[in-house]
Amino acid sequence: MTPPQQAAASHLDGPALILAGPGSGKTRVITRRVAWLLVNGIPSWQVLALTFTNKAAGEMRERIDALLPDSMSNRRGLVVSTFHAFCARQLRTHAEHVGLEPGFSIYDTADQRSAMKEALNLANLDSGNWTPASMLSAVSNAKNELKNAELFEQEASDFYTRSVARAFRAYEGILQRNNAVDFDDLLLRTANLLRTNPEVRSQLQDRFRYVLIDEYQDTNHAQFVIADAIASAHGNLFVVGDPDQSIYGWRGADVGNILEFEEKYPGTLIIPLGRNFRSTGHIVAAASGLIQNNRRRKHKDLHTELGDGEPVRLCYCQDERHEAEQVAEAVRAAAARGVEYREMAVLYRVNALSRVLEDSLRGAGIPYVIARGTAFFARKEIKDALGYLRALSNPVDDVALSRIVNVPARQIGSRTLKAVERHALHRNLSLGAALEEAGEVEGLGARAVKSVGAFVGSFQRWRSILLNGHLAQLPGFVAQVITESGLEAMHLGSGDEDGLDRVANLNELVSAAAEFEMPAEEREGGDADGDSMEAAVPSLEEALRAFLESIALVSDQDAVDQSQGAVTLMTLHAAKGLEFELVSMVGLEEGLLPHARSHEGEHELEEERRLCYVGMTRSKSALHLSLAASRTIRGQRTRTVPSSFLGELPEEHLEVERLDGSGEFEDDYSIEYDPEFAEPSRGGGSGGFASRFPAGTVVRHPQFGIGTVQSISPRGTVSSARVSFHGIGTKTLILEYARLERVHGS
Repeated sequence: MTPPQQAAASHLDGPALILAGPGSGKTRVITRRVAWLLVNGIPSWQVLALTFTNKAAGEMRERIDALLPDSMSNRRGLVVSTFHAFCARQLRTHAEHVGLEPGFSIYDTADQRSAMKEALNLANLDSGNWTPASMLSAVSNAKNELKNAELFEQEASDFYTRSVARAFRAYEGILQRNNAVDFDDLLLRTANLLRTNPEVRSQLQDRFRYVLIDEYQDTNHAQFVIADAIASAHGNLFVVGDPDQSIYGWRGADVGNILEFEEKYPGTLIIPLGRNFRSTGHIVAAASGLIQNNRRRKHKDLHTELGDGEPVRLCYCQDERHEAEQVAEAVRAAAARGVEYREMAVLYRVNALSRVLEDSLRGAGIPYVIARGTAFFARKEIKDALGYLRALSNPVDDVALSRIVNVPARQIGSRTLKAVERHALHRNLSLGAALEEAGEVEGLGARAVKSVGAFVGSFQRWRSILLNGHLAQLPGFVAQVITESGLEAMHLGSGDEDGLDRVANLNELVSAAAEFEMPAEEREGGDADGDSMEAAVPSLEEALRAFLESIALVSDQDAVDQSQGAVTLMTLHAAKGLEFELVSMVGLEEGLLPHARSHEGEHELEEERRLCYVGMTRSKSALHLSLAASRTIRGQRTRTVPSSFLGELPEEHLEVERLDGSGEFEDDYSIEYDPEFAEPSRGGGSGGFASRFPAGTVVRHPQFGIGTVQSISPRGTVSSARVSFHGIGTKTLILEYARLERVHGS
């Protein structure tokens, strides 16, 4: 270990902030610090280590276990977990304090969308004007700020927020009725529990006297509150992170948590880790040159001892297909040098860019996989099987039950289901309880009552097995439900290849249940003093809850399997935390990277720059950046503008190839900026291009014709202009590249 790593790993008491640059060994530091605590007599049950993905948590557990001496007798009680899994466990343990039953469901994205659709109907909001996705985003933002529906409604002051409040209240009511939570609720309810329940807060403070958090720059307000509530009693909060890699602001992450850490915790030990053990010199220097253009950051000197390596390749291509061909050629060349496909990745800002890349890789005979996160668990046959398991685990989960009550078809059609739902509404019953009263449901014929009765009988039999079984029966129980429900026979009966594939997927779900291991903390009991940390045999019901929870909390990065012999295609967001020998980043164009949303302000632009930085630092030895001179957008060939980030890359670390075929890039665009204009544009437009084209100026563009400047916005070292062109519409252009001319007299 390097001296800074040793200093961090051997830190004992008090707050500490470890500023860990890319590839600087942060996992090594945090795992060795846990081992150091345990070897130096800190009881394992007093240590809590939190991270963001199941993959990261699993790797941390394995590394810690490997570091501890075999002679260490008591390792029980150590909690290494994701934030969401930790919160889910606290909510199950203290369910009575948060208005839940322990068997609550965790709704995934599809479930949340279904619930919000119902909420919009209940709130009399037109889904054409108020989409479930936009409402869920607004609700998520509110929950990240620790606002429930009641508080949000109190603060609503205009038509939009009052409409959101109506949908929020209806949505929250649906979750409560179904004994369900969404991902944000796991954090919100735990944070509120710790803030409002002194007894629970004291228990967790006494239990966890050493709190460690990985990727601290990705924490949101709720996660900050949770960590602070536990650590505030003893001050032993050890966080590892890098503000330069904070790329999740759009989903609530607050980079201020790490930037202002030492202000919140006086006496903080700050240790920067700047040595990169992953990437070669040109890559590190190019990425460092880029990120230094951000103002909101903590500086650290980035360096490597791996040699210069090859320069960063920057390729100007004719169009998106030419760009994809260049990517395929780079992969072929690397494979010829002995680089395995699994050590290569293609990164992009938006998923839509993958289609042409896939075409090119397929045409070149190059195997590839796309990181789609929960793709396996999102398949219909898997969602159906999980619907059965969720309904059995949580009998009042109407969303799960309504999904599977007639899958496979069992003569419980939509008319029957609507009649039962009306009965449930009038009697204030869950859907499951109403199905049990089918004989009393108005309008149901004898045939429908018999079909419902058969389903209820099977459901009650499976439920009885669940309540009386134990952990080892989990895979058998999953297989039994899949078979006896008729799901397996339904797909086998299709007689086609797709049906066999779906059965294979169901079999894979059984395999997943067989491989599932209950987290150690779920198997152990004991009080806060750790006097009774004895392993208990979990019940089948507990095992099923934990299995379903592990599926619900899977993340994009957990789905990336680098053991496969294939090139990985993924978004820049999904690539965080990974590394590859060859990284190809495509679409370095204005509107793509930086994304169009960066027009909203300097903070958004800085997050886009951090995202570019994260992508660049995934590479070990070869980094290829590319852009297209034109790109087809919604069926129209459109001229692109090179990313403003390209001008921020130190030229001495680049190898530029201009392959557009016309030399037009050479004449019209440059990755250099005129220093006369660079700084004024940052400051708001006193001089330089920004002062030449103020709002209201009539201009001429060589492609778009005559237009009027609507507004000017500073964008780092350049300025962008929104220009309304006659007969064309409004375009956003980078002034330094746009070749605009003032029309005489304007």
